[in-house]
Amino acid sequence: MEIPDYDKALYYILWGQWDNLLILMVRTKDDILSKRIQHFLHAYHYATDQQIIVETHDNLLCYLDHAMKYTTPTATIEMQ
Repeated sequence: MEIPDYDKALYYILWGQWDNLLILMVRTKDDILSKRIQHFLHAYHYATDQQIIVETHDNLLCYLDHAMKYTTPTATIEMQ
């Protein structure tokens, strides 16, 4: 089963796996996701203002939330 890029990104962000997030940034076909990851990682490593880091982090999470609403789930379970 293939895990969507949005789920991977959320997992990597929650667990602070920046190297995996960087790899996802390069491999994803979603250009907006790639750009949001790039902005966040750049701010995380180089920004001196904490507010910029928080802002890029929030922008990335908001995009993930938005994108996950419009993707079809890879697996569904029917309960009867």
